[in-house]
Amino acid sequence: MNLSSQAENLVENQKIKSRMAFLSVCSNTFLVLGKFAIGIIVGSVSILSEAIHSCMDLIASGVALFAVKTSELPPDEEHPYGHGRIENVSSMIEALLILAAGAWIVYESVHKMLHPEPIRQIWLGVGIMLASSLINMFVARGLFKVGRKMNSPALLGDAWHLMTDVWTSAGVMIGLACIWIGSILMPNTDLNILDPIVGFLVAMMIVRTGINLLVESVNQLMDQHLPPEEEHLIQEHLIELKPITRGYHKMKSRKVGSRRYIEFHLKVDGDMALKQVHALSHQIQNSIEEHLENCSVSIHFEPCTECAKDCLKNCVLTPEEREQVMKRR
Repeated sequence: MNLSSQAENLVENQKIKSRMAFLSVCSNTFLVLGKFAIGIIVGSVSILSEAIHSCMDLIASGVALFAVKTSELPPDEEHPYGHGRIENVSSMIEALLILAAGAWIVYESVHKMLHPEPIRQIWLGVGIMLASSLINMFVARGLFKVGRKMNSPALLGDAWHLMTDVWTSAGVMIGLACIWIGSILMPNTDLNILDPIVGFLVAMMIVRTGINLLVESVNQLMDQHLPPEEEHLIQEHLIELKPITRGYHKMKSRKVGSRRYIEFHLKVDGDMALKQVHALSHQIQNSIEEHLENCSVSIHFEPCTECAKDCLKNCVLTPEEREQVMKRR
């Protein structure tokens, strides 16, 4: 893939990411207004809790949209590696917002358990929760698809936000439906306590999601290596280049936003011409990018003249071949 095609693909990918982030902002705005209005009418802490949760989703979607837009900026003198790290920061902010929403819902649920209030027009609550689950399911699936394809932590964080809303909205809907049906079948039984109980369970699910997302975000900010399956794929490509390549060592990898950074030392024949080394570098880069998009590969070439301990670990030569190389020194 030439540089022009890579640039065009990058621009198109950023447009798609921006559109998905904007769609998330629009859907969350609609749901926040609807949940707050109906939560006040019905008098349900679980619906109001969901409204607060969606409000956090709205803020997170705004943060994700800002992060995606900012990550589009090209490298400059102060940011020679670009602005991709903003997506990791965005993901961490979204995790903190999820945890804040969970803590608020816990507080409101416990308060409602201690001071119960009757719930009115429950059918409105069931309706808005059903609509919330369906809308968020649709948007979240789109965000997951684009976020995974383009390796965008910001979009994936937003998608996890919405998926927690899908399940929590469904839980609130089931709780309200039980109260509604119970009031019809057992009019003398007070089931309103189910409302804050469902709200509390919703909060526990939210907190769990927030903790998982926070751990993942912190790991990426601390330059955690790429997933083992991706590093293994890189190693397979290097081994397939035998006998041109003789081994590799000091492999490092990390991810900044949606971009992967990979570096390693590569052992080759010390008599290789500079043009051959240059061509080999491009060959490896293109080979890796065919399977892992958006990569920056840095290779330090070394002549294969000795068998140091770290070299032997990933040497692609057989013992006999190594012996022949050592004899030719």
